Amino acid sequence: MSTFFADVDWDMVWEATGSTVYMTAVAGLATFILGLVIGLLLYATNEELLFKNRALYSVLSFLVNIFRSIPFIILLILLIPVTKIIVGSFLGPTAALPALILGAAPFYGRMVELALREVDKGVIEAAESMGATKFQIIYKVLIPEALPAIVSGITVTLVALVGYTAMAGLAGGGGLGDMAFIEGFQRSQNNITVIATLLILVIVFIIQIIGDLLVKAIDKR
Repeated sequence: MSTFFADVDWDMVWEATGSTVYMTAVAGLATFILGLVIGLLLYATNEELLFKNRALYSVLSFLVNIFRSIPFIILLILLIPVTKIIVGSFLGPTAALPALILGAAPFYGRMVELALREVDKGVIEAAESMGATKFQIIYKVLIPEALPAIVSGITVTLVALVGYTAMAGLAGGGGLGDMAFIEGFQRSQNNITVIATLLILVIVFIIQIIGDLLVKAIDKR
């Protein structure tokens, strides 16, 4: 076993790990904020007690479905011209962020919408009868009631983002996916591929454990 890992460049490994964590964290934060807004808009524009607007809901839902349906690797390629304008390059972890966010936010937004739909409408009606405004219903009733499902949703999305970062590596995004492909596959260093796989699994397990603990802590049911 020691021979298997003897010629590994550990500085390269930790740099690739840092890039993967960076992409997942930054894209995850942006996805959480943007996805929450998307989910709230989808729910609010489809709910009689809030801001029902069938035309706006249909447009939003259509756009969300489009971005959810595009395979990530294709989305990454499609966004190269936009990424070059925004970042100045289409290579590196930062250049992968626009595609990561646009690939994950609509997915998470739909999960937020589903979480909000699970909230008992009787609770919303009770808040309205007590004089709560529509915005108060959203941030004092809807979000707190749906919070366990919202947190569970971002956990699932972060796990998916780790997989997206690995695919981004195939297009020069850096990280463990890039290391596994360039150093592991193309240069036939199976030990590098194994290390990249194990580290991705560790990152996923850590995200899942933290997410499960948070859900357990805030779920009072």
